[in-house]
Amino acid sequence: MNDSTCSKSFSWKTCASRCWLLISSAVLSMGLGLATASTASAQAAYGSYIGVGGSIGVSGSDSGDDVSGGGVIAVRYRFLRAPISLRGQVLISDSTAFVPTISYDIPLSWQTDAYLGVGAAIQDSNTSSSPVGNQTAFVLQPGIDHVFPDSNVVLFGNAIIAFDAYKNSNDTAAAIQAGVGVNFGR
Repeated sequence: MNDSTCSKSFSWKTCASRCWLLISSAVLSMGLGLATASTASAQAAYGSYIGVGGSIGVSGSDSGDDVSGGGVIAVRYRFLRAPISLRGQVLISDSTAFVPTISYDIPLSWQTDAYLGVGAAIQDSNTSSSPVGNQTAFVLQPGIDHVFPDSNVVLFGNAIIAFDAYKNSNDTAAAIQAGVGVNFGR
């Protein structure tokens, strides 16, 4: 990808930052809308899930590491007595990254949780880039899960922000994931 996808007045990094800000604002607005739509006190969406979807990197490093996209396999294990989940994502592209996180889940409605996770992006290669860089890095993972009523279908979406994610620079990598899953353990 090159800078022609964004205005000439700012860099690709700035474009990715603005894209991240826009997506974060949309997720927050959607969450606030869902939270105010219900008069009952919200409980965290029950159950754990496994799902598949897509992943796209929205940033590259200044040293020429390419932005990549690919598939994602996502797993969530929800602790029933606490608003905490263990999550794992495998981002599959030219290089594969495993991203285990622990998240604090914020119920927005009976079917929807927003969350913020912390963890690491563990790379299988130091030469090819995954959507979250090419070296092991600390990550933040904001996201949202929605379980469709009267079904086991889960819609998930999140971003992964990996700090100091590139071997040849200290640049931050960001990727967006979305997909569908099957809820179990309800």
